[in-house]
Amino acid sequence: MKNNIVAIIISVAFIAGGLILERGYNYKFKSHNTISVAGSAYYNFTADLIVWSASFERTSMDIKDAYTHLKEDEHQIQAYMLAHGIDQKEVIFSSIVSEKLSQSNYNADGKIIGNTFKGYKLTQSVKIESKEIDKVEKVSREITELLQGGIELSSSEPLYYYTKLSDLKINLLAQASADAYNRASTLAKNAHGSIGKLKEASMGVFQITGQYSNETFTYSGAYNTSSKNKTANVIVRMEYQLE
Repeated sequence: MKNNIVAIIISVAFIAGGLILERGYNYKFKSHNTISVAGSAYYNFTADLIVWSASFERTSMDIKDAYTHLKEDEHQIQAYMLAHGIDQKEVIFSSIVSEKLSQSNYNADGKIIGNTFKGYKLTQSVKIESKEIDKVEKVSREITELLQGGIELSSSEPLYYYTKLSDLKINLLAQASADAYNRASTLAKNAHGSIGKLKEASMGVFQITGQYSNETFTYSGAYNTSSKNKTANVIVRMEYQLE
């Protein structure tokens, strides 16, 4: 009886040991028998929205006089935009910012002994957001007409945006994923194997740079707004089970 019990125990131990060895083998050789690849995709496109801004100011000892001239400048700028085909709804004027100007007075020892009031400076900005890129570019280039009219206008460089980024990202992710799959399949085939299930996938940083520029990618993601013609890039990393 005792011999039977010992035999049974030995048999169970043998079976359990076999199972443990099998699981260990699967863990070591199958679960770690994977291939990791990176897939990429890019797309050249043109911005479909332009944003241009400028500021103008007037200075006077009398704040009412400065305000009157500033409003005259605003009307001239508005008329200039309309004359160049810019939709009035796309022209946005900010509120007026006022500032008191003063000059410090010093004594012979270089110490401040007071301030002299120099007048008021009123500043206002104008911004255009439009899909009529060519028209706004022309306005920004020919703004000297307003300067010649006596308007103290400080113009910024136009900024270019794309309003369909969400769709663009989805399409690029699909292309990059397909590229990663093809790379993994090629590597596995050349090694006389095949790929199995996808184990892990991650998306890299989405980058937008100027076309044919030497801009470098950044860890947080580049987003070029100075170039009308842009290139979007995305990288995905995937890990497949090898069979």
